[in-house]
Amino acid sequence: MSPPHPPPPPPPRAVICVGDVHGYISKLESLWANLQTALPPDAFATALVVFLGDYCDRGPSTREVIDFLLALPARHPAQRHVFLCGNHDLAFAAFVGALPPPLDGSPFSATWGEYIQNEENEGWYRGPGHERMHCQGRRWGGIMKEKRNPKRGSSYMGSIYDARPTFESYGVAHGSPDLMKAVPEEHKRFLHNLVWIHEEENVPIDTNEGQLICKLIAVHAGLERSIDLNEQFRVLRTKDTRVSKVAMLSGRQDVWNIPKDLAGKQTIVVSGHHGKLHMDGLRFVIDEGGGYADRTIAAIVFPSKELIRSTEGTASQN
Repeated sequence: MSPPHPPPPPPPRAVICVGDVHGYISKLESLWANLQTALPPDAFATALVVFLGDYCDRGPSTREVIDFLLALPARHPAQRHVFLCGNHDLAFAAFVGALPPPLDGSPFSATWGEYIQNEENEGWYRGPGHERMHCQGRRWGGIMKEKRNPKRGSSYMGSIYDARPTFESYGVAHGSPDLMKAVPEEHKRFLHNLVWIHEEENVPIDTNEGQLICKLIAVHAGLERSIDLNEQFRVLRTKDTRVSKVAMLSGRQDVWNIPKDLAGKQTIVVSGHHGKLHMDGLRFVIDEGGGYADRTIAAIVFPSKELIRSTEGTASQN
């Protein structure tokens, strides 16, 4: 009598990558409900969920968004949750004293020099505590002299980061040092613990040639084409806060494509940040919302590459 066939291996864990939330709690709740409906119950219950960063600014409910994210491990204990740091989150953390200090003991004021020529126009924060603040925190809490943002076709919400709604979600006026006391310690810990990169081995992805098993790299903006890849990984893995502006969290064209060193290596690179949806080979940019009130926020599910959207803010879907 032949031995029984071993049971088939369980299907690979679903990987969900969620685009920028930017303070829109109703969209986040809607997207989460739609993910729960779209995925088989077991797949949703055990998924790896990677949030791609930028939880704050622009939308009205940053405080509630962070509360929602903090509650996920208790609500879904069999899921794994990864919270990436976006450029907005880094700046928020810097303002409220939650940014990890430089490992070499250098002061955060050492980050000012590279961009000090913008201090006047961007109205950098100069209130209590600014002397010990990373330059991105000073920019975040500042007040723009130029009121119109030509790139977005709208007015700046306080600072160059559109941070005023974040201040107001904690009940304080934009630019007020009172925010440092108003943000709960639990939220500061959340900001402090955000990772700058997530690397996941053995992620399946469906392609026209069949299913590939890939390494997945998630980073808020992307990997820079002109900086040595090992140096980028060092900065991201160690959260090197000596850097004035982290290109991999805030760059644009220079981080759009997969770097040549990774081309052909079966590596998926997933980002948010760019205010658009882009899927080309193994490069994915999942930021349909971009912090605009009338746009959905989206998530992508691997291996199927299915896109799931919030059903709040659907004006741009048609």
